[in-house]
Amino acid sequence: MTPASPAGGARLPRAVIVLGIIAFCVAVGLGVLIPVLPVFARTFGVGNFEIGAVLSAFALMRLVSAPFCARMIVRFGERLVLGTGMYLVAISAALAGLAQTYPQLLILRGIGGIGSAMFTVSAMTLLLASVSPDRRGRATGFFQGGFLIGSMAGPAVGGGLSTISLTAPFFFYAAALVVAGTIGLVLLRSSETGRTDGASASIPLADLIKDRRFQAACFANVAHGWTSFGVRNSLVPVLMVEVLHGQPAWTGIAFAVASVVQTIMVLPAARMTDTVGRRPAMITGCLTAAASALAIPFAPNVWVLVIILCVYGIGAAFLGPAPAAAVGDAAGGRAGRGVAIFSMCGDLGAIAGPLVAGVLADHVSYPVAFGVGALLIFAAAGLSFRMPSGR
Repeated sequence: MTPASPAGGARLPRAVIVLGIIAFCVAVGLGVLIPVLPVFARTFGVGNFEIGAVLSAFALMRLVSAPFCARMIVRFGERLVLGTGMYLVAISAALAGLAQTYPQLLILRGIGGIGSAMFTVSAMTLLLASVSPDRRGRATGFFQGGFLIGSMAGPAVGGGLSTISLTAPFFFYAAALVVAGTIGLVLLRSSETGRTDGASASIPLADLIKDRRFQAACFANVAHGWTSFGVRNSLVPVLMVEVLHGQPAWTGIAFAVASVVQTIMVLPAARMTDTVGRRPAMITGCLTAAASALAIPFAPNVWVLVIILCVYGIGAAFLGPAPAAAVGDAAGGRAGRGVAIFSMCGDLGAIAGPLVAGVLADHVSYPVAFGVGALLIFAAAGLSFRMPSGR
């Protein structure tokens, strides 16, 4: 990703570039953990529901703490909230690697969710406040690009570390978060936490909730959280090992390849978000992601599964910058409350997704588990049709 604007050549603000670097560090650590977390939870003798609960605990605490993060930002500023959140996740991750029982792992992942909410809400609030409306798609695309580039390396490294020890990725994750938190505290400045172009006023909450752009963006985040961070991350590692009889390392490779495709597509998706419009970008992302999610459980082998995950990555590339830019458009200026609600919607999907999918996979089938998530994304596409058609 380049800090230059794809259209017009103007450079993105310094805060956006720093946040992209931080996102890269976070994604590398998280990507390392994804292939092994469900397998590590399985070592405690639990089923798919309990595995899903480990992922849901992280998202549940993000959901509960997100509203308080908006208040913390007002009082302490984005920089301090961001750095503190990163350190909190790092400590909880290291301790989770030392967990001796399933309840310990569950509790520590929940604590990490609090720190993750602090980072997410503060980073996105700062990001949206740092750019003008006609560059929000590209700014969020650059931020998402940092995550995606880190995601390309993270799962593959995590798969390699899993051959040494299932706990090694936890400590790598903690180290990456310490680096991310330090970068935020050192390189971000209070003067960069808001714009001075007259767009600092926020929209009243009642008006924000009625805005069709905000409604569509939030529901898309529910569906995206349900399917990507819930169903896909919870069931694909188990599907790879127990259905396709692959090694855990193959999950990391599959996610890494899909991340490459998503990274290649995120810049065109961000450009389309700013130049063509939020509405067509969201519709494109929803339809592509939904169709591929339906196909995942029918993959006959590892290679076909990798291809399907790549197609899903194309859809997910649009579901990063487009909804986030729509939230910035609807909320205006320092969109802390709007970002918090938007984040909570994604967490709500990430909480319910693994739990419902785990029950459906255990008692019905994998296709039904993935199908429910796909239906939600199709519904998000329907809400996106209701958005204003202009740029």
